[in-house]
Amino acid sequence: MKQHLKEHTNPPVFITSGIVVIAFVLWGVLAPSNLNNVASEVNSFITTNFEWLYILSATFFVVFVLAVMVSRFGTIRIGPPDSKPEYSNLAWFAMLFTAGMGIGLVFYAVAEPVWHFQNPPVGEPGTQAAAQRAMNFTFFHWGLHPWAIYIVLGLALGYFAFRKGLPLRPAAAFYPLIGNWIYRWPGHIVDVLAVFGTLFGLATSLGLGGNQVGAGLNAVFGIENTTMLQVIIILAITAVAVVSVMFGIDKGIRNLSLVNLWLAFALMLFVFFFGPTLDLLNMLASNVGYYFQHLPELSFQTFPNNGNGTAQEWQGGWTLFYWGWWIAWSPFVGMFIARISYGRTIRNFIGGAMFAPVGASFVWLSIFGNSGLRKVLSGGEDGQALADAGFNKAMFVLLDQLPVADIVSILASVLAVVVVVLFFATSSDSGSLVVDILTNGGDPNPKWQQRLFWAISEGVIACVLLAAGAASGADALSALQTASIVTGLPFCIVLLLMCVGIAKALSQERPNLAVQREPSPLPGMRSSAARTRAGATADSGSGSGERDSES
Repeated sequence: MKQHLKEHTNPPVFITSGIVVIAFVLWGVLAPSNLNNVASEVNSFITTNFEWLYILSATFFVVFVLAVMVSRFGTIRIGPPDSKPEYSNLAWFAMLFTAGMGIGLVFYAVAEPVWHFQNPPVGEPGTQAAAQRAMNFTFFHWGLHPWAIYIVLGLALGYFAFRKGLPLRPAAAFYPLIGNWIYRWPGHIVDVLAVFGTLFGLATSLGLGGNQVGAGLNAVFGIENTTMLQVIIILAITAVAVVSVMFGIDKGIRNLSLVNLWLAFALMLFVFFFGPTLDLLNMLASNVGYYFQHLPELSFQTFPNNGNGTAQEWQGGWTLFYWGWWIAWSPFVGMFIARISYGRTIRNFIGGAMFAPVGASFVWLSIFGNSGLRKVLSGGEDGQALADAGFNKAMFVLLDQLPVADIVSILASVLAVVVVVLFFATSSDSGSLVVDILTNGGDPNPKWQQRLFWAISEGVIACVLLAAGAASGADALSALQTASIVTGLPFCIVLLLMCVGIAKALSQERPNLAVQREPSPLPGMRSSAARTRAGATADSGSGSGERDSES
């Protein structure tokens, strides 16, 4: 056992993360109410005192990655100068989209616009103007900001690992700032924080997915959507994710992501063609224009003069939750998109990882969100049913109200359940691979036993958070939101420092020669283009998986 830990893990990170995860699970099992109360108090402290940090940081990340994309450093490749992308654009996009958004888009696409329409932070609810603002708030939460957060970490990992020969771990981005201390306790702290962010960010998604699958089973088969059912669903689908992650990226995650993408596309087309098709096209154009027109205003909005606190409460429950969720997810999504982006230029990486998923998200949100808002605005029994549906049922209520035969509506609901399940599985299997790489020191060829451990841990943490929320009488969704905001704060500081490290390293590049010669390793590092190339393709069994040792 001791020899295995030494050879196949980064012991300080693996052991520390494992002990804390097990302790957290035991806390949730033995004292769920206490866990939920403590987490809620910490959450309240963060939303009260660090709202400004989340808002300014998320906006800064958007500006930073766009500036890097259009700069002279955009031609630098994530890898040696002669490296080429490993995956086609379609496969790359499928893995990006399903890992980066997935369950959340299915869960919130109908319910979030309806909620903002009924409970806006500003303005009168229930009007046409409220409907336009509701879609804009939804676009804001799912638009450029989350993908900019992912890209910061993905760019740092891909650049320092595949171009500079450092291990594939978040601490590597700090090499320009602290040098070989990335292999000692400062680097270990960064990696442990990344593990926690990934696990709790994924737990939030898995909890939302279990909640919505339960709602789908209730809508189609009449099964009561209890916390116990959601726990069973999470455990069952975690088993599917385990199978996928054991096959690796090429045979498991890539194929599952492509299947998932096509099924989600089919569901979207179903709603588009059987819904108000022409109106949806007009609304999409209007939504995009309104979003970019009001983006600067929303990006810096903190509602400081809202006397009764309603707007601040709205922002804490929505914007801060999302920013914390995306930041908590960033180690997972960032490392995963870095892992699949070997050989792409920085400009191609940033442009593709930002605008392609954002464009797809805007289309998805317009079709589902505006379809739901149109029903609510029209009033009647259908509109009221959708307004009262809640987050987990809204998608299925909308599908049931489309002008199709009952059997077709049922099949569409079943398809929606399958899409959620596959989004669930693709997030979990990608996350398991990433957490294992985080805890083994950057080796892209983790052992299957370790993948299994982390895949199971993700499902168990999600179950514990759901149970803790139920035991304390709180909404399970609140417990998941609290976990995201709390775990996102420390890693927000890490991401800001990563931007400094990226800027410092890029300032030493010579972009005019980037396509003509092998990049120089960072000071104190040996050239390792061959090793990083092997690591980038080693999922199928090739490559040594060697890690740099402390010098």
